[in-house]
Amino acid sequence: MTAPRRISIRELHERTGTLVREAAAAGYAIVVTDRGRPVATLAPYVERDARRTFRERVLLPEFAAFKRRIVGDSSVGIADHRSRF
Repeated sequence: MTAPRRISIRELHERTGTLVREAAAAGYAIVVTDRGRPVATLAPYVERDARRTFRERVLLPEFAAFKRRIVGDSSVGIADHRSRF
């Protein structure tokens, strides 16, 4: 994998439109630097469907086991579980 392209804030200021279109068309991020230090990332926009992400979630095995142990008021079960740590 190659290192991401790096540009200075000045170059971003001078060529914003060109760089935004380049990142979108190429599908990669560009790192913006201030005096050589990374300060921001210019990345292509990715449409995300939050409902789909939530619907396809997978519970961690530890949480699934904990969830099966809870009886009655779940907030009491959580408080009890936290006090053990």
